[in-house]
Amino acid sequence: MALLVRLLPVALALALGPAATLGGPARSPYQLVLQHSRLRGRQHGPNVCAVQKLIGTNKKYFTNCKQWYQRKICGKSTVISYECCPGYEKVPGEKGCPAALPLSNLYETLGVVGSTTTQLYTDRTEKLRPEMEGPGSFTIFAPSNEAWASLPAEVLDSLVSNVNIELLNALRYHMVNRRVLTDELKHGMALTSMYQNSGIQIHHYPNGIVTVNCARLLKADHHATNGVVHLIDKVISTITNNIQQIIEIEDTFETLRAAVAASGLNTLLEGDGQFTLLAPTNEAFEKIPAETLNRILGDPEALRDLLNNHILKSAMCAEAIVAGMSVETLEGTTLEVGCSGDMLTINGKAIISNKDVLATNGVIHFIDELLIPDSAKTLFELAAESDVSTAVDLFRQAGLGVHLSGKERLTLLAPLNSVFKDGTPTIDARTKNLLLNHMIKDQLASKYLYHGQTLDTLGGKKLRVFVYRNSLCIENSCIAAHDKRGRYGTLFTMDRMLTPPMGTVMDVLKGDNRFSMLVAAIQSAGLTEMLNREGVYTVFAPTNEAFQAMPPGELNKLLGNAKELANILKYHIGDEILVSGGIGALVRLKSLQGDKLEVSSKNNVVNVNKEPVAEVDIMATNGVVYAISSVLQPPAVRPQERGDELADSALEIFRQASAYSRVRCSPVYQRLLERMKH
Repeated sequence: MALLVRLLPVALALALGPAATLGGPARSPYQLVLQHSRLRGRQHGPNVCAVQKLIGTNKKYFTNCKQWYQRKICGKSTVISYECCPGYEKVPGEKGCPAALPLSNLYETLGVVGSTTTQLYTDRTEKLRPEMEGPGSFTIFAPSNEAWASLPAEVLDSLVSNVNIELLNALRYHMVNRRVLTDELKHGMALTSMYQNSGIQIHHYPNGIVTVNCARLLKADHHATNGVVHLIDKVISTITNNIQQIIEIEDTFETLRAAVAASGLNTLLEGDGQFTLLAPTNEAFEKIPAETLNRILGDPEALRDLLNNHILKSAMCAEAIVAGMSVETLEGTTLEVGCSGDMLTINGKAIISNKDVLATNGVIHFIDELLIPDSAKTLFELAAESDVSTAVDLFRQAGLGVHLSGKERLTLLAPLNSVFKDGTPTIDARTKNLLLNHMIKDQLASKYLYHGQTLDTLGGKKLRVFVYRNSLCIENSCIAAHDKRGRYGTLFTMDRMLTPPMGTVMDVLKGDNRFSMLVAAIQSAGLTEMLNREGVYTVFAPTNEAFQAMPPGELNKLLGNAKELANILKYHIGDEILVSGGIGALVRLKSLQGDKLEVSSKNNVVNVNKEPVAEVDIMATNGVVYAISSVLQPPAVRPQERGDELADSALEIFRQASAYSRVRCSPVYQRLLERMKH
């Protein structure tokens, strides 16, 4: 119980998210991750933080809850180590890190945080060390020793060969002329550096990672008497070009440059904002079939969608991606951005060849594969990426391919490949007409379809839409996957071949020899007109064998009583259209007789009142027919039960009436009351 009381404030703080306490200020994502690391390290003493270290590297991360349990960063295994939280140090003989680091000036603090190389280069300049040791309030984003060591030799040589200009300017670019703590480092903000007031880009991500010009902040908020030091993992440099200017000067963006100019997106890419451009190289464009590429480049709307699908709404530095995340493009598509070791991935593919090229209005990652959105594709191209290739081959063989690659506004109802596991139909005039009825004359979206809606096909039929609790169906075929909306056409993936209605329920029954006895019974019962007119019926149609299975005497009695026959037949007719794809586990369907039918589906077998259905979804213009192998009987009310109900009703009426009668206390009333009770 005592442990629960101690943990409760921590649990509340973690559950509340950005709120550090019920009444306190909101904490930044970085502070929340640091808090979690502190929580995981507390058993080792005060001010101890748990950090995850990538095996085989020196890369360390403060841990969030998800990473703690997965023990992975970018899919790579990590080990947990425990070290002093920022701002604290160990004391010999004591547990944890109980002592706060002594405050000293910026120059000395650089050595404390592990940036002795920055100290060394500061010493080489004539002006900077006195400034770091003197009065004032500064922020320095100090590269780690490893960051300096990883600089290309030619870059480092150019800096140290001219220490009072190049090196001094580089170091001043890492400094801000005021104290800036992590709670002030907001996502997308720009700080003014002490080198020619050049901007420094700050990004503070929801996972707690903070980047400075895409360099990751390793240890933050090390206070000094004259400012604060943040340790970062790269040496940063000034940013001068916007995204559009980088596209114009990079040789590998020749095709991209022409595409951007044709689309008019150059205004966006040279304007204000913070974007991520997943920039396709010339090689990426060359991988696309020439016919597809020329079609898109010649279609302004498709081209704009293509390019917008390569632009993210905010700047995303590579260092911020430590696990998979969903990001939205300007086109509206969601991309899965992740990482595998040192490689970034898009939709699971390691197609980024160069990352974190900084611009004044965002960041560029070079990619070697084009990300074509559905909105720029033809129906053929959409189908090629879906599990409907068999159906599309049928359309092509039937000579209907022109509808799938042109500019006609269509919705294609394409059955899954599994529908054809027993073979495909022969292409003849009947099959071609059937396929034409799988093409709707408009580009639809399933979210706008409604129950009872009718859709016109290229084959001249009107198809009905049925909306059920867990399915959306067009005639007997139900949508099996999310829409894929292309440039001109939309692909609906369907769970079976569609069978358009060919007549009324009576037409269907008369046209099938299995139902000749049922047709005669319907005519005898006077129900022919009802099943010929407009309506919405589900008919469970007993076959001839079902009638012949009845005892002869019972069958003759039924056929000889028109009223009882009509009652039995109405029990076989539901008062709405229920196709098999809309049944689910169990549906209680009200019959025209008044009682309910129990319709269920399990393992692709439909049952009505626990009796198996022989054939489902024989579509009619005013309903749907199921062939069944038995004659259904309405639930009978036992005579004794009916007598009891009548007696109870009479007793209640008598009681209510007697409340207003003087005879209530008479011996006659009492005797009557006793008799009715018995």
